[in-house]
Amino acid sequence: MKHRGRHRRRRRGAALRAALAGTALALTAAATLISASQATVPDDPGALKPLTSRADTAALRLRERLVPARTLDRLAASMGRPVGVDDVLRGADRSLREAADCGAGDRASLPVTPAATQAYCWDRADAAAGWRPASVTTSADADDDGAWGSHRVVLSGWTHSTTDGPAAERGLARVAVVDADGPTRLAYDWVLLTVPVDGGRNYQGLVSRISGMVWYQDKLLVSTATGSADALYVYDLNRIQRTSVDGPAIGRVRGGWSADGYRYVMPAVGSYRVPAAHCSPAGSPCPGALALDRGSAPAGLVAAEWTAPGGPKRARLWRYAFSTDRARGGLLAADAAGRVDAVEAYRTHAAGIRGVLSERRPGAARPDWYVGHLPGSWQGHGSLWRLGTGGATAARCGSDSSHHCWALSGGSLSYAPGTGEVWSVSERMLFSVPLTAIDASLH
Repeated sequence: MKHRGRHRRRRRGAALRAALAGTALALTAAATLISASQATVPDDPGALKPLTSRADTAALRLRERLVPARTLDRLAASMGRPVGVDDVLRGADRSLREAADCGAGDRASLPVTPAATQAYCWDRADAAAGWRPASVTTSADADDDGAWGSHRVVLSGWTHSTTDGPAAERGLARVAVVDADGPTRLAYDWVLLTVPVDGGRNYQGLVSRISGMVWYQDKLLVSTATGSADALYVYDLNRIQRTSVDGPAIGRVRGGWSADGYRYVMPAVGSYRVPAAHCSPAGSPCPGALALDRGSAPAGLVAAEWTAPGGPKRARLWRYAFSTDRARGGLLAADAAGRVDAVEAYRTHAAGIRGVLSERRPGAARPDWYVGHLPGSWQGHGSLWRLGTGGATAARCGSDSSHHCWALSGGSLSYAPGTGEVWSVSERMLFSVPLTAIDASLH
């Protein structure tokens, strides 16, 4: 079967050269200029304020809604036996290029301080036509050994512009499944995110900005568009389905199943909804950035509220616990009525948060929170802060000692304890930075 989505993008390039040393990337990133106008933006988020009142925590409650098993089984029976991540990677035909092979504009989107030690740019065709990356999670989130099946894997969530490009693609969400076994050859393929409809007799594309993603056990949780009643969608990495028709439609078509040319789709298996009809600044916060915290017991899902950079609304940070019930692997801890309550929450003066992490140091009473956020102008390099109840610190860079040292339009953060790396995406690149380097840069 000839797939338009497979062949309309460039074929895999030649094997990539060895990963650049951190020093070389530092020189590349340091060449990025930071304007004086950015440096004057007062973006210090200050100390975290714990939120403990019933009114504060009630706004963070979610309600779980799982797709009935019969719906998912009906879809699988019609489309064929589901496949897994290894199957997707077995035929991956796209390559990430190492930083030395990327354009100056790509490299300019990397962090200035600290410098990335691994950095890659996407296939040029995939990075064009209205698609932009915003989120990342890895197999180090999914499993303690850092691998999934026979591979170390990075997942990156992309969303299509809602105003540009073909009308049928506007607002769609897809995930790049990246083989990250070695630094010299990163291959990937796409999976289109979908939602089953009509009791599993069909599916439609997920139309939503996915600014945050966490892969825990066999589930992938993604944050959805601001204003949606569904704050999070849940996907099962064991329920990836193959399409059978290469065409522009999404869903059931004459002769089989289509997904705008993509070879794989992943139907949602559930969602977590806010109590009101939609999330809003005045009510239940809209989760934006997400991350896994393995330092809590049980493991937790941490979230940052999305608020506009430079605006008056400041963000909340909070944590949900994952279920310890083996029959509910990868789902959040919910009561008998499906209610999910936050187990920890804070307010910060930060706005425009695109990345969040929470890491507890040995012996510490509270965790440190790291937030990457956009400058107030929405343009240029953002800043990465380490927050606690005692205050905030961030790197400084450039002759004007700006705090705007992080990536250009930096996305979500994902920490891999086994390697000590923090993975993220910029406007143009996939990259990693050691957490020790981030801490060393903070002043």
